[in-house]
Amino acid sequence: MNKFTKNFSRFIILILLQVFVFNYVQWFGFLNPAVYLLFLILLPLEVSKSAQYIIAFATGFIVDAFLRTYGIQAFACTLMVCLRPYFILVLNGLKPLETGVTPAPGIKDFNWILVYTLLMVFVHQITVTTLEVFQWIQWWRIIWTSVANTLFTTFIILCVEYIFYSGKR
Repeated sequence: MNKFTKNFSRFIILILLQVFVFNYVQWFGFLNPAVYLLFLILLPLEVSKSAQYIIAFATGFIVDAFLRTYGIQAFACTLMVCLRPYFILVLNGLKPLETGVTPAPGIKDFNWILVYTLLMVFVHQITVTTLEVFQWIQWWRIIWTSVANTLFTTFIILCVEYIFYSGKR
């Protein structure tokens, strides 16, 4: 299976899971995992920046259409992909990743993947929560909800990553 087919099928599966399963997961009234972010986290680094931005916006827009969140997910996904190269640069000790390397299990170690996933998901969650609440007087709710959703989403994403990608070096 070539890279395009693999990534496109991952996109379709994760969007369908998000829309038909994970959108209905509401623990404690505010924990809602965003599993579709795994597609953007595992997006190949050799894809051009403009294509990454278009893919991130389209992914968020599709989720927005089903959640009726009016662009919040699209903005958060685009911001997440915009900050992605800087996170990778810092995690690699200010050295860029080699060409053809994807940030996936079997290629990078667990600690690297954990921090990378936490950073990416936190940027998404803090953006989504801030835009949903949109009242600075509720800053504690914004932080609490963002951190809780980040930890919950990261746990689920890491479980999915290591179930499906563990033995591939």
